Amino acid sequence: MSGNVLLETSLGQIEVELYWDHAPKTCKNFLELASRGYYNGVVFHRIISDFMVQGGDPTGTGRGGTSIYGQRFEDEIHPELRFVGAGVLAMANSGPNTNGSQFFMTLAPTPFLDGKHTIFGRVSAGIRVLQRLGAVATDNQDRQPHVIGRPKEDVKIHKAWVAQKN
Repeated sequence: MSGNVLLETSLGQIEVELYWDHAPKTCKNFLELASRGYYNGVVFHRIISDFMVQGGDPTGTGRGGTSIYGQRFEDEIHPELRFVGAGVLAMANSGPNTNGSQFFMTLAPTPFLDGKHTIFGRVSAGIRVLQRLGAVATDNQDRQPHVIGRPKEDVKIHKAWVAQKN
């Protein structure tokens, strides 16, 4: 299996390159969910300026989503992959080995996340679109009082699909 994934969002298109050599199970999950249309119409439910944009939960709450392997699957963390800048693609989780369908893309270096989330790709085209997503107005209402980031207006993945590598 191989290929990149294209995300057509409310603000434009983002292409992500997947790191098949480092996180094959995670890449397979993301690519398969995209090819099944799982992410189509799903909102980015959390956007935190200068940090990250999170999506992949079909309920839009930040609490939902399943993987192709069932409810959750294990981390594929590699010390050579680090949160060094904007555009890093990683799995959102609620602790070790709790990956499902939710993912995030970083807006800046986030070294405090190293070793805590599976990095499985990067934004290879559309970094300006990601920056615009990161600038969307948000409110302070969230499931966790110390975290902000729910967009005031829906910002969606209209369609996700697989772009085969040449």
